[in-house]
Amino acid sequence: MRVIPPPLGWFPKRGEVYLVQLDKPRPAIILSVDQLNRHALDVRLVGITIKQHAKFSLRLPLKAKEGGLGFDCWPKCDQVTTIEKSFLRYPPLGSLSAGTMARIEEQVRITLGLL
Repeated sequence: MRVIPPPLGWFPKRGEVYLVQLDKPRPAIILSVDQLNRHALDVRLVGITIKQHAKFSLRLPLKAKEGGLGFDCWPKCDQVTTIEKSFLRYPPLGSLSAGTMARIEEQVRITLGLL
């Protein structure tokens, strides 16, 4: 896959879905707020899995095509992580709706005990 360099001034936006280049490319949702994303060297995100686990009720289903993804999947709301922006593959795959982001945020708050 050809790597496209991001344009000058680019930063990832909250709710965008990116491929994260780790051992192999994996999709993830940007969770941190845009003000931090613009200036910080890293971002907070929630990884995405294609494996449904009944024991993980905090993982919400996303349908194929949501956020530019080509498959049904589940955000790992129980696994918020931080990575350097340099690991994000530009451009984003897509963005999630405000409603979907609100559901993900609620599940993250539950996993962190912030209710």
